[in-house]
Amino acid sequence: MKTSNRLLAIDVLRGLVIVLMALDHVRDFFAPTPFNPLDLTLTSPGWFWTRWITHLCAPTFVLLAGISAFLRSQHQDKWNMARYLLSRGALLIFLELTWINFSWQFSLDSLFLQVIWALGVAMMVMAALQCLPRPVILLVAAALLLPHNLLDSLHSPDATAMFKLWHQGGWIPLGDQFGIFVLYPLMPWVGLMAVGYCLGPLLLQPPARRQQTLLLISALLMLSFIALRSGNWYGDPDPWSPQAGGWLMSLMSFVDIHKYPPSLLYLCVTLSISLALLALMDKYVKQEVPLLSLFGSHPLFFYCVHVMLIHVLGAIMMQLLFDQQINFDDRRLGVPSTYHPSLVRCYLAWVFIMTLMYGITHRWVAYLKESGRIPY
Repeated sequence: MKTSNRLLAIDVLRGLVIVLMALDHVRDFFAPTPFNPLDLTLTSPGWFWTRWITHLCAPTFVLLAGISAFLRSQHQDKWNMARYLLSRGALLIFLELTWINFSWQFSLDSLFLQVIWALGVAMMVMAALQCLPRPVILLVAAALLLPHNLLDSLHSPDATAMFKLWHQGGWIPLGDQFGIFVLYPLMPWVGLMAVGYCLGPLLLQPPARRQQTLLLISALLMLSFIALRSGNWYGDPDPWSPQAGGWLMSLMSFVDIHKYPPSLLYLCVTLSISLALLALMDKYVKQEVPLLSLFGSHPLFFYCVHVMLIHVLGAIMMQLLFDQQINFDDRRLGVPSTYHPSLVRCYLAWVFIMTLMYGITHRWVAYLKESGRIPY
């Protein structure tokens, strides 16, 4: 049992977004679609919101990692904190390039740089930034986040590898058959972790004050999102427009913001929701929530296990039901006429896999306790 309700709220929120993240990954392997679930011309509200709600995951992970780094720094000197951030970041990058990539593909024919890579690099950058005064860190964060959509006009298939790694994302060929696909370019994610670090002192304040402040920041972010998005003024490269299908489709267009790379408005709306949830959990959650607290306390173990588990079980299911794998990204593979994407199958598989992951994680934590090791 945590001794601090503040830390308890962080674990529960992290656990919640982990469960939502898994929903997105289950959808990839158990219910792949021939269309982008966010494409308003092809999707349905069920597919759209199933995909959209998982937008909360990466920004919350990175923000909470920054907050956690600050809280840890209260018990360590700058040198030891820098060593921890450097070593932890290097471990995350190594895992992304090896086990996690293999879990996604069952091969290492190409490398995909996703959220674990971005977290790792951002931690390594924070090893240096945490030596600066917090106002300076906040200025660095603002310089990385607020104007970064101005660089959207520079995106090009011919962009340099460094620009793709830093801002644009996309394919970086390293040979005839090998390369790197950057899904999480670094600029906004490094800035967001710095924001989390600067937000850390707020969580040392008395509960009522920090909850009120978190809700105030949440409201300001949401108002900023609505104001900037309403006139397509700034902060997202994809404009919204009223839809002929009615208010729900228009709402879907309004919140259909750009994730790769994350636009300023993407971060505003997702962080608004996350900070409001953190404040409410801090106020109302007084004891551990078994599944969420467990996953939120051991996020790296969960991530490393769940992708492989989902991929293996998804492949078995597809082979049993359709006698082949379903992959709309590989045009060489045909799709049987009996296959239809199913949200019911997606959600049932999600519940089943979360139950398995709870048992696996619980046994792993029990082993750590029996062996006298301290879980991360």
